[in-house]
Amino acid sequence: MLAMLGSARWKRQTAHDVAELLASAPSASANDTRYDRSMLATLPAPVARYFRFALTEGQSMIELARIDWSGEFSIRPRRWSAFTATQYYRVHPPGFIWDARISAAPAVPILVRDEYLDHEGSLRAAIAGVIDVANVHGTPGMAAGELLRYLGEAVWYPTALLPCCGVTWSPIDHCSATATLSDGATTVSMDAHFAPTGEIASLTAMRPRDVKGTAVLTPWVAHLSDYSARSGMLVPSVGDVEWELPTGRLPYWRGRIVNIQYDFE
Repeated sequence: MLAMLGSARWKRQTAHDVAELLASAPSASANDTRYDRSMLATLPAPVARYFRFALTEGQSMIELARIDWSGEFSIRPRRWSAFTATQYYRVHPPGFIWDARISAAPAVPILVRDEYLDHEGSLRAAIAGVIDVANVHGTPGMAAGELLRYLGEAVWYPTALLPCCGVTWSPIDHCSATATLSDGATTVSMDAHFAPTGEIASLTAMRPRDVKGTAVLTPWVAHLSDYSARSGMLVPSVGDVEWELPTGRLPYWRGRIVNIQYDFE
């Protein structure tokens, strides 16, 4: 009974937050900007090559996206549990809500809600939606970590990576560049590493990692693969994420897209 009540309360809060996220998006008639290759004139060469790979001429700009996920999450190092999740994204202003169910124990899931909303980051994880195992919100480290997550996951809604959506690109070398995004008082940067065929193969950043209640900047890596066509765009179908610790690699998330829906400007 307690688990049922916890799940119902969790769903109500998630629905409230999703409604707030979607209500803040501009109307579809507010902007009729479409992608064209003239937008690439000042971009570093590997970035321009990526957009030519990922987008088609005349592509409408994404304002909202919903992605259904399945995969595995490592709650403890090297111990994997299956998860399913639904994630909502908004581009103007940037925001997301990740609502996940992790099968950590038989019949007693861990519910996770990870958010970037109204310039703030938050993370709550609770056994059956009742007993908190993590509940962090409102700190500068959370805001930076969650805005970095939004920026990294923009490969799944790639028009959000264009300069007209607030991302600036700086060259590193012939196969990598740095993406920077600001929202409110928070500015984050992430390095994109491109395959010879144009796609983003991996992302790296210094991302805040919770270590006994303290946010510690830690090298972070995401690997992306299996690009497929979605609404005229090419996006990865598979990803995995890891921390790079002094003791070695610590993978903690690997997922696959089940479904994507887009709302365009």
